[in-house]
Amino acid sequence: MSSKLKHISISILVCLLIGFIGAIVTQSGFDNWYLNIQRPTFKPPSWIFGPVWTVLYILMGIALGLVWNKGLHHAWVKTALYHFGFLLLLNTAWSIVFFGFKLPILSLLIIVSLLILVIFTIKWFKVVSPFAAYLLIPYLIWLAFITLLNYEIWRLN
Repeated sequence: MSSKLKHISISILVCLLIGFIGAIVTQSGFDNWYLNIQRPTFKPPSWIFGPVWTVLYILMGIALGLVWNKGLHHAWVKTALYHFGFLLLLNTAWSIVFFGFKLPILSLLIIVSLLILVIFTIKWFKVVSPFAAYLLIPYLIWLAFITLLNYEIWRLN
């Protein structure tokens, strides 16, 4: 297996694993809390979130693998990977705070921080691999939508 394919495969698995952890937390708060709060009218159907997040985590994994494949001896690669690692932590923290602790205002602060971090991560990925940076743009767009959804849930409740 080529080095690039190995890095991409491992990265996709890591991202999907993080997504799976988030999904477990999400499911725990979904039925007993989320379905009983007021949600904005523009909220998509619940079934769409799983497939969208799966595609996003795969794109994120490909992007991560492309950057990682450039070599850990480069300072730019390390910086990009640090940003990405923190991004995954904040992404998981959002799920825990929103669905696990049921705190829309705190999760809003986390997701706004996450949006800013994604912009910085895209910047660093672009230095290392422009294609990898472009693969994160759908994630940024989805996060912007989820931020709006999170804000409206906080406002309505």
